[in-house]
Amino acid sequence: MPSGPAPRGLRRFTTPRPPRQEQCELCGVPLDGERHRHLVDTEKRALACACAPCAQLLAHDGASSGRFRAVPGRFLSDPRHRIDDTAWELLRIPVGVAFFFRNAALDRLVAMYPSPAGATESELEPVAWQTALAGTRLAALLEPDVEALLLRRAEGRTECYLVPIDLCYELVGRMRLRWQGFDGGAEARADLEAFFAYVRQQARALQGSRP
Repeated sequence: MPSGPAPRGLRRFTTPRPPRQEQCELCGVPLDGERHRHLVDTEKRALACACAPCAQLLAHDGASSGRFRAVPGRFLSDPRHRIDDTAWELLRIPVGVAFFFRNAALDRLVAMYPSPAGATESELEPVAWQTALAGTRLAALLEPDVEALLLRRAEGRTECYLVPIDLCYELVGRMRLRWQGFDGGAEARADLEAFFAYVRQQARALQGSRP
């Protein structure tokens, strides 16, 4: 077969396309670098990229009633939580990581966990989650739609954090990309360890006595 450059009409199919530059989905300004702020599009139930000025504008009090809500940057941990083996089994999550957020439109908690297929919603009745999550003060502090309660069960103990919701979907994407076999594989486990090391570093321990 003859070889050589592809015909001009076929080059758009054979030439690799440069990566699409991300833009702020409110004002259209290009977003440089890997890290930038996110918004929650409450109509589409999706994350939207944002520049710092637009995210700051929507972070002000009173700006949360529209379609877009800015994802805050706070990280909290609850070292005094009471989510033990019994509470974890009540959640009936098939993997060792789950996150929960309050859906303002539905006015209830939603439970998700990472899987090879992406973010998977738990079908458990909300009353079961609420019973289990009564063991941490962080559940009552969640900002609807934009923050999540992140739990990890490993080696007989549970870690409990309040984190930005976009971080949870970042974890879902990383696990989907690296998951191999039945249990995820060594690469996925190493990435999970690195992810939670970052969360621990960022999180501030919740102070005060349990009510």
